[in-house]
Amino acid sequence: MKWNDFKTQLQRNPEMRLQFEYQSDSWVDASYHLTEIKQAQIVSVDCGGKMNAWTEVILQLWEPDNKDSKTAMEVSKAMKIIDQVESAVALHPEGVVKIEFGNQSFEMRQMLPGSIEIANGNLVVKLAADKTQCKAMDRGETCGVPVKKKVSLVGLPIAGESCDPGSGCC
Repeated sequence: MKWNDFKTQLQRNPEMRLQFEYQSDSWVDASYHLTEIKQAQIVSVDCGGKMNAWTEVILQLWEPDNKDSKTAMEVSKAMKIIDQVESAVALHPEGVVKIEFGNQSFEMRQMLPGSIEIANGNLVVKLAADKTQCKAMDRGETCGVPVKKKVSLVGLPIAGESCDPGSGCC
């Protein structure tokens, strides 16, 4: 999900509570804090030798030891934090959104907002695991070498039926 799309979803629902589900039926505690918003410029060279570049906008969530709230922050409060960040840093509208979170029972990691849903007056961001990829293979290469594609020989005549020597089929 791109930053502009994520932010638009928040702007449309300022009165709702902002909840994060990091795995099925596991929720970031309601007393969480939105502690940082980071923007990372990624420049990489893949195994095929091609340079790649993109931007990530990373929202960091933190659960305090003292669980002091039974209700999650309102979207409007998250928007105030976002506005404060954007007054200092121009967040790239096409940046890939990642949510960084971890607690005592869930190792810290960056996840993607898989979907954003409205449920019981809450705006629920359902997080999904990110995965690695091979950009060279996605381009039809393997470590810079074109992948040999298999050709299917469907519907060709069987030898002896119409592929006789000198017929031009071989």
